Amino acid sequence: MKRPSRLLLVVAGLSVACGGKKPEPATPTPQTANADSAAAAAKARQDSIAAAEARDREEADRVARQRTADSLAALGKTTDAVRAMLTTMIHFDYDKSNIRPDDAGVLDQKISILQANPNLKIRIAGHCDERGSDEYNLALGNRRATSAKQYLVSHGIDAGRIETQSFGKEKPIDPGHNEQAWSQNRRDEFEILSGGDALKQP
Repeated sequence: MKRPSRLLLVVAGLSVACGGKKPEPATPTPQTANADSAAAAAKARQDSIAAAEARDREEADRVARQRTADSLAALGKTTDAVRAMLTTMIHFDYDKSNIRPDDAGVLDQKISILQANPNLKIRIAGHCDERGSDEYNLALGNRRATSAKQYLVSHGIDAGRIETQSFGKEKPIDPGHNEQAWSQNRRDEFEILSGGDALKQP
C-alpha cells in the first residue's frame, strides 16, 4: 500500500513541475527605472539645449542682418549728406572773383571732406551773370573757379584732384534780369568726378 502513494506523489510532483502556473514576469528593479528616466531626462536636456542654440543662432543672424541693413542705410545717408555739402555752391560779388568770408566757411567744409576721402576728385565750374561780353565772362568765370581751387590747395588739397572750368554766362540758374537773379548766377559749382561712391564723413 505504501508504493502506490509514493508513485502518486512523484507523478503529482512532475505535473506541478512541468505544467503548473507560469511564473510572473520580473518587475523592473528601481535601478532599471532610474536608468531609463535619467536617459530620457538627458535626451530632453540635449533637445532643449539644441533648440536654445538654434534660437540663439536665428537671433544672431537676425541681429547681423539688421546691423548690415542699418549700416547700409547709415552709409547711404552719410554719403548723401557729404555729397550735398561737397556740391554746395559759393557765390561772388559783382565783377569779383575773391572768396567772400561766408563762402570761406563752405570751402573749409569741402576741405575736410576732401581730406577724409583721398580718392575724391572734383571739378569747379565758374559762372557769371548776364552782364558783360561772352569773352569777359568766360575769363571772369575762370578766375572764380581758379580762386576756389587756390583756396583748397592752400589748405593742403592736392591740385591734381581739382579741375576747373568756366561757363561764363551760358548757364544761368535764374533766367531773371534783376539783381536777385544775377546774385544767384555769380557762382562756383562743384561736381564730383570720381571717388564719390561711398563718401566718409570727416
